[in-house]
Amino acid sequence: MTRILLTGASRGIGAAAKTALAERGAKVIGQATHSAADDMVDADFAEPPAAQQLWEETLARHGGEIDVLVNNAGLFQANPLSGSDIAWLDGWEDTMRINLTASAQLSRFAVKHWLERRVSGRIVHVASRAGHRGDSPDHWHYAASKGGMLALHKTIARAYAKDGIFSFAITPGFTDTAMADDYLESRGGAGLLADIPLGRVAEPEEIAEMIAWCALDAPPSMTGATLDANGASYVR
Repeated sequence: MTRILLTGASRGIGAAAKTALAERGAKVIGQATHSAADDMVDADFAEPPAAQQLWEETLARHGGEIDVLVNNAGLFQANPLSGSDIAWLDGWEDTMRINLTASAQLSRFAVKHWLERRVSGRIVHVASRAGHRGDSPDHWHYAASKGGMLALHKTIARAYAKDGIFSFAITPGFTDTAMADDYLESRGGAGLLADIPLGRVAEPEEIAEMIAWCALDAPPSMTGATLDANGASYVR
């Protein structure tokens, strides 16, 4: 049985991924800021100790072994340039801590865990199209955090492939979640779909299928790859 830690598991892409992985027979412990579910761990990544506490509790629940880490948790909030200096900086730092720093901490714990056990492991990073093409003027911080996640992913893949530690990234565009709904509304609603040749945003289940495949099936030679899922709104 594959033992998985999945962050951001309470809704949207994360909830769909949790279901998809469980249906494949994996044992999944999810993370959420607040949850009463037995297979979830509360961890607020805005607090510096949270990532380590989450890792240790999940490790204990999984009997001392974790096989796959899925970094999916994310914060998406507007941070306009017109705000005060301190408000803009606070918005930047909150997003970086939740979207990038916590993912880096958990990735570090995972890589050390696998190296010490001399076993293979996998990390799946759920980044964003914004990490490639940027985002709106109110979302510098979000784009930068996802670009940083992609750089983190590539570095891990290159450094540890020889040890059987594999890293995969997924870059969704707009996805049918509450987070994306807020963004679409802020950018003109349905008119923004004109930028998507597919004519619609992705469904969470589509991204979840990609997460499950990377976590369980993707061949080792694919380590370091980034899979786009944006309806051809950004091709490279």
